[in-house]
Amino acid sequence: MNLELYFAPGACSFVPHAGLEAVKAATGQDFTPKLVKLHKGEHKTPAYLQMNPSGQVPVLTVDAKPLTQIVAICDWLDRSFPKAGLLPKEAWERSQALSQLAWMNSTPHTTFTRVFFPERFAESESGKAEVKKKAAETFRGYLELLQEQPGFGVFSDAYAFTLLRWGGYAGIDPASFPALKARVENAMQTRSLAAALERERTKLDTYKTAA
Repeated sequence: MNLELYFAPGACSFVPHAGLEAVKAATGQDFTPKLVKLHKGEHKTPAYLQMNPSGQVPVLTVDAKPLTQIVAICDWLDRSFPKAGLLPKEAWERSQALSQLAWMNSTPHTTFTRVFFPERFAESESGKAEVKKKAAETFRGYLELLQEQPGFGVFSDAYAFTLLRWGGYAGIDPASFPALKARVENAMQTRSLAAALERERTKLDTYKTAA
């Protein structure tokens, strides 16, 4: 089986990236990482849009067939490589894990889009500033909710890392969520997350104190 993952460092594609490293460690199934340079618009090229018309990462190709959307990719990886233990085996717990992934993908993730790209939601400078401010406040509340939720393995830990890391760009200190930060830091020491982090050259703390 030929697997290729199209990813961008620091993006949500880190979630299946870590999962693929876990699959590799558990089963020997390798994959080819394909770096997508978002700042150069490589996700908007005709070739990329043919794989994913939305122009987003991640894309997983399986024998040249593209699969998009994080939850779908995670579900496929778990079903295809059960020995890797990517999701809980018991039906209810597995559904709970997928529910958490879907929530992270559809709620805090989409909220933070307003921090990264406020110009998509307002035209004036004051409007963009208000959009960004409100999104950051809402996002902080979602991190508080996430801190109270259990972890469900590599996918959950990788997404928690991504969201907590993003918070730093909005002035949210990861240290203000000690339990979540500890969970993420422990996960970063595991083989799968460590391998993906090394390839992406990303770190948790993007927070900078005001001068």
